[in-house]
Amino acid sequence: MTVIFPERRFLPQTICLCAAFYVACSDAAADGSRIKQRADAVLSLMSYSVFPDVTASDLNINNGSGESNDLSMTQFGGGATLSDSVPIYLEGAMGYSRYDPHFVFSNGTETRSIPTKWNSLTATGGIGWDFKLHTDRWGGNLVLRPIANFMLGTMASDVRIGSFVVEKRRDADFKFLDGGRLNAYGLGGSLMLDYELISAPQDIDVELRYSAMNLQTFGSTSEGVKGEANAENLGLYLRRRAPLFDWTLLQSPMRYVLEGAHTEYLGEQRGQLGFNSLSSVGLGLELDSSKYPVFITRTRLVARYMFGENTSGYGIGLAMSF
Repeated sequence: MTVIFPERRFLPQTICLCAAFYVACSDAAADGSRIKQRADAVLSLMSYSVFPDVTASDLNINNGSGESNDLSMTQFGGGATLSDSVPIYLEGAMGYSRYDPHFVFSNGTETRSIPTKWNSLTATGGIGWDFKLHTDRWGGNLVLRPIANFMLGTMASDVRIGSFVVEKRRDADFKFLDGGRLNAYGLGGSLMLDYELISAPQDIDVELRYSAMNLQTFGSTSEGVKGEANAENLGLYLRRRAPLFDWTLLQSPMRYVLEGAHTEYLGEQRGQLGFNSLSSVGLGLELDSSKYPVFITRTRLVARYMFGENTSGYGIGLAMSF
C-alpha cells in the first residue's frame, strides 16, 4: 500500500482562471439566473481532486498580483491490492480546495467588491479487481484493473457578505453567496493497466489510467441551487527505483527514485484552469525500513518539476509504503 502526501507547488505563470469561472463567479451584478453556473463552478473545482493524481496533488493559482491565491487545491491518497490470492484493489483520496471569487455589488451610488471564500472538502473511494494478463513475462506482472469510484464532498463559505448587500439582496442567489453551503456526490469508474517489476537490481512501475466521474449537488442551504460537473482524464505514471551505489541505511540498500507523470484532461476539464494537461518529472531517495518492526516499510522523498500550458512549478513529495 502506498500513501502519497501533498506537495507544495507554485505556479507563477498561471495568471488567470478559465473564462467559465469568471462568468460564474465574477459578474458585476449577480442574479438568480446564474445560480446554477456558480454551483457548476464549485463542482468543477471539486472534480480536480476526485482521483489520485501526482501532477495535481497541490495547485496554487493567483490573478497575477502575487498577494494571495485565488485558487488552492491539495490532495493526498493511495491505493493497494490486498494480496495475490485476494486480488481486490482498494484506493482512497481526500482533497481540499479554497476559491476566493470576488463579487461586485452596487446600490446605485456605492460599489463594493465582496470576497466570498468558498472552501470544499472531498473524499473519494474506489474498489477494483486485478485481472492478471501476464505473470513473470518481461520479469514482472501485467494487470488490468477496473475500478468503481464514488465521492462525497461539501462546500461552505466562511464569510458573511454584510448589511450593505443584505439590504439590497434577499433572493436565492444572494443566499447562496452569503455563507452558502452545498453537498455533492459523484459516481464513476476507472480502468488501469499496471505493470510492476520487483527485483534486486531495480523496481519498475508503469500505470496507464483512464478515469471518469459525474458529480451532482444535493442538500444546498439555498433552495433551488443545483449543479453538475464531469471529471475525465487520462494519466500515465512511471517510476524506477534502484540501489544508489553501495550505500546502505537501516540495514538495507538506499535507493534513488526516478519518476515521471502526465495527465491529459478531457471533456469539461480540458482548458478549464488554463491548461489541457500537466506533466511532472521527479528525482528522489528511498529508505527501506522493512527489516525493523515498524508498519512503514519504505519512505520516499521526491523533488518534482511540473509543467504544462502557461504553467510551471516545483514541489517536494513524500510517500510511504506499508
